[in-house]
Amino acid sequence: MEKIKQIAERIKGLRTILEFSPEEMAKVCGVSVEEYLAAEEGKYDFSFTFLYHCANKFGVDIAELVSGEAPKLSHYTITRAGKGMPIERRQGFKYQHLGHLMKNRKAEPFRVLARYSEEEQGKPIELSKHEGQEFDYILKGKLRFQFEDHIEILNEGDAVYYDSGHGHGMIATGGDDCEFLAIVFKKE
Repeated sequence: MEKIKQIAERIKGLRTILEFSPEEMAKVCGVSVEEYLAAEEGKYDFSFTFLYHCANKFGVDIAELVSGEAPKLSHYTITRAGKGMPIERRQGFKYQHLGHLMKNRKAEPFRVLARYSEEEQGKPIELSKHEGQEFDYILKGKLRFQFEDHIEILNEGDAVYYDSGHGHGMIATGGDDCEFLAIVFKKE
């Protein structure tokens, strides 16, 4: 919970310094003003999409919002197995940022673990949107992927590449957790 509060303080501080209104930020993030202000107070965890929108609006790196440190490397970076920057920003999903030390990135590479939940299987998939494109490659398990009104089951070795400015979402399916590589390409 302390980490959430620290991220919330960074978001509020940047919004204040850059003189963006809560209304403007709520619109950018696709949430109500009340939800945005609650996020700034650290009352709930952040989705990746929320952080992505804030970072883009503020002109900072998403890793800087999460960790408080700016990326420093400009030519290459190596992320050893299990050593990516952890981001647990959506219930049931664990993100590991694989390139957080590289500055001026054109993409955000993640290894993602989607936890299987029997309860989610019968519910509609929550859709999100963010500028750019995304590529997801299934490493292990099965993923139920939804793009607008289309639903696909992706198996180990399958990949999907899509315009992430449209509604998209996913859940682990098939009774087991799903691991996948997600590369979010920023809008040019």
